[in-house]
Amino acid sequence: MKKKEFKAESKRLLDLMINSIYTNKDIFLRELVSNASDAIDKLYYESLTNSKIKIEKDDFEINVSFDKDKRTLTITDNGIGMSEKELDNNLGTICESGSLLFKKENEHREEIDVIGQFGVGFYSAFMVASKIEVKSKKYGSAEAFMWSSEGMDGYSITPVEKDSYGTEIVLYLKENDEDFEYDKYLSPYDLEDIIKKYSNYITYPIRMKKTVSQLKEGSKDEYEDVEKVEVINSMTPIWKKDAKEVSEDDYNHFYTDTYYDYEKPIRVFRNNVEGKCTYTSLLFIPSHTPYDFYQKDYEKGLSLYSNGVMVMEKCPKLLPDYFSFVKGLVDSPDVSLNISREILQEDREVILIAKSVEGKIKKELETMLEENRSEYEKFFDNFGMQLKFGVYNDYGMHKDDLKDLLLFYSSKNKKMVTLKEYVKNMTEGQDKIYYASGETYDKIDMIPQVEAFKDKEYDVLYFKDYVDEFAIQMLREYDGKSFVNISKDDVDTGSEEEKKELEKENEKFKDLFGAMKETLKDGVSEVRFTNRLKNHPVCLTSKGNLSIEMEKVINAMPTDEHIKAETILEINKNHPIAEKLKNLYENDKAELEKYTKVLYSEARLIEGLSIDNPTEISNLICELLSK
Repeated sequence: MKKKEFKAESKRLLDLMINSIYTNKDIFLRELVSNASDAIDKLYYESLTNSKIKIEKDDFEINVSFDKDKRTLTITDNGIGMSEKELDNNLGTICESGSLLFKKENEHREEIDVIGQFGVGFYSAFMVASKIEVKSKKYGSAEAFMWSSEGMDGYSITPVEKDSYGTEIVLYLKENDEDFEYDKYLSPYDLEDIIKKYSNYITYPIRMKKTVSQLKEGSKDEYEDVEKVEVINSMTPIWKKDAKEVSEDDYNHFYTDTYYDYEKPIRVFRNNVEGKCTYTSLLFIPSHTPYDFYQKDYEKGLSLYSNGVMVMEKCPKLLPDYFSFVKGLVDSPDVSLNISREILQEDREVILIAKSVEGKIKKELETMLEENRSEYEKFFDNFGMQLKFGVYNDYGMHKDDLKDLLLFYSSKNKKMVTLKEYVKNMTEGQDKIYYASGETYDKIDMIPQVEAFKDKEYDVLYFKDYVDEFAIQMLREYDGKSFVNISKDDVDTGSEEEKKELEKENEKFKDLFGAMKETLKDGVSEVRFTNRLKNHPVCLTSKGNLSIEMEKVINAMPTDEHIKAETILEINKNHPIAEKLKNLYENDKAELEKYTKVLYSEARLIEGLSIDNPTEISNLICELLSK
């Protein structure tokens, strides 16, 4: 038969198919297997209404084979097949989809659920093949035809001999080049991996000839390699089985095998959703943090399936960043695809599914927090920081959704508490939520300012993660109670009388503080007495929104930005050191300078800050001790 040309628009689209649309060449095998499945579906559905068609569902199969010498890869099905006209319409015009037409003609039948709809995926095979031959025989017809094409130049359709109905697609693979090794599609191991990755849950058996090692007949210890045709796909996905038939061990094995984890997940939850969006989800919360979780190249996302066929291995659209620790999958017949299964449209269905999945995860975490506190605390120890990032990121857009999932260490209870629990147990008369920041809980517990709050039986939340203060500042308040850093300069739990007395004392000795400030220069913005300390001699407090801990966090980032919190050196007015400083100011200002430097360095070290002149301070301490 004379060679036919593709239409101009089809030529342009074919060029895009080969060079632009699909970024992963392996996709072609998924497309061809899905097309084979569709062809079988069509014949099976015809058999349900046509008593003349005597075919059982168990009779259907898809075969994949290859010939290394001829460099051919063949996909065969015993589906409905195509006539000469259908070959011309379906394969001669790109985007003409027999599956889509079939689906439209059978919209009234609920069991119709074919995969292919856009008639484009077949042409992805030209990414790996220099020539494609499609031999097809329509069920019930005596004639068979072969569609053949080498790509852009067009195609031909000729009569051929074919014993059985169905379709056989033969790909003549390209030669290896410096960019890609096409030989991988002539390897049974690579082919099996690709099929299991994308088409493991096609509902018909996919058979392939494999070389397996088995005991020689009559031998107890000698093995031989033999070729066997084996089914390589699972067919029925675990999430489509009746939940009553799936055990906890089944889910755990699926998780460890699929996500290469050595531990079972801490939580498994499966949902079947119908309504505005229809989908099934199977989600897992890992029991430990992946080694690369907090690295920038970590890929979040759920596997996205359309009727059991993988569309995308990791679809980031389905998970917000703050739930990026969740692993699992979503399978939906409603997923709208662009011209390939690989590229998702920004459509209503995907947005609805993502929103629904987010709500399901949040609900599961709330249930875990309420019903299994120890399990939740284990989860939070691994992934709580991600929830805190979620509060802080996007200008606090999600803070109200996440605030009740947060846990912080309580100084009073010596355990992790929620913000709701903190507020419920506040001391009578307390109207603020107090917190302190540091490197570890033990170090925070030794901060001078903490001691006074313990005396008043005020609970203090301990923040040891670098994101904590940023998240809390974004929250601003909880249940009408504002958050207050006990190391801020304006925090004073004393009585009004005590505050007035302190104010007078500071005014009286302002010249002393001025002299000390002159010694420290820009190290501090102010020096003053305080009554917030009990046994400690000094502490550093900060002014404004930038705390000392935030200064450390920002300066530790790999940027050129270097900031400094506005700090105040506070001296315990009831400590013997206060009288010593007063005496030195009157009698020995040179000695006062030495004491000032040592006290300031001490205060910085308590806060976990470095000192600029450790040798000088060491010498000063030795000098003062030796007197």
